[in-house]
Amino acid sequence: MTQQPFSRPGAIDLSALKRHAQPTPSPAASGAAAGGAAGSAYSITMTEENFQSTIEASMQAPVLLVFYSRTRMPESGDLADDVETLAGEFEGRFLAGLVDIDAVPQIAQAMQIPSIPLVVVVIDGRPMPLLQDVVPIDELRTALTQVLQQLTTQGITGRHQPRTATAPVEGEEGDEEQVDPRYAAAQDALGEGNIDLAVAEYQKLVDANPADPEAVAGLAMAKVLQRTQGVDLAAAREAAAANPDDVDAQTMVADLDMLGGHVEDAFNRLVELVRRSAGDERNAAREHLIGLFGAVGNDDPRVLRGRQNLASALF
Repeated sequence: MTQQPFSRPGAIDLSALKRHAQPTPSPAASGAAAGGAAGSAYSITMTEENFQSTIEASMQAPVLLVFYSRTRMPESGDLADDVETLAGEFEGRFLAGLVDIDAVPQIAQAMQIPSIPLVVVVIDGRPMPLLQDVVPIDELRTALTQVLQQLTTQGITGRHQPRTATAPVEGEEGDEEQVDPRYAAAQDALGEGNIDLAVAEYQKLVDANPADPEAVAGLAMAKVLQRTQGVDLAAAREAAAANPDDVDAQTMVADLDMLGGHVEDAFNRLVELVRRSAGDERNAAREHLIGLFGAVGNDDPRVLRGRQNLASALF
């Protein structure tokens, strides 16, 4: 099915809902009033009443809005179920907002949804399209892992609290953002913009447990940030275009592509550099590419394709 580009930059326009919405409770209370979230402590069935408060929750940690219709496209409902399942697995790194466009067409209209399924990530009240097709849950899990890793490198490390019907007792620590203590120091450093310290903290984690995939990916992405600090994108691209066989110029643009979310472009650039180079330069390009594979995660289909392409270039 052909998907149209999602084009609503900036904050979400809630004016279409304000005529109908009641005073907005917290996301947790709203879910209880609407019959509760679906099966996850980190998901919520969207209504006009709780929509605005859920969007406001994106100021704390990402919100994933899943637009679906079980009657018009049953598989889109399966996607919503999978996002809900993963919201529980990620334990608050994002809140899943499930939007049944048949039950709440006003929300779909306010968001100007072109088609279903559509998954939109909302950060600080600003929506960005993430997915416009039904994919297997394993592929979805990999994609969300990469997105959250990229957000971590940008200092977005907050977590949503489990949604319960009871409010936290005053003085309890349950209303504070929860970060896995293993990664707290590195994530705090990223949040403060101290990239060098973040690299050092992730390195400690990798040295202690080289099999920790989140630490490995975090270290790789932190190193990408470290290498690209203060780099002018236009100048870097101009230098790479003028010097197609210069390893430093090409790896710099590959790093910048990674930060911009152009993962396959970064991989392809370095695969082609490996293909046409030799000796130490070829090895340097290969090692850099392997580092970028680690930043994305070895289970990502793009990494699997990239490794196949690298093998072809080498042999």
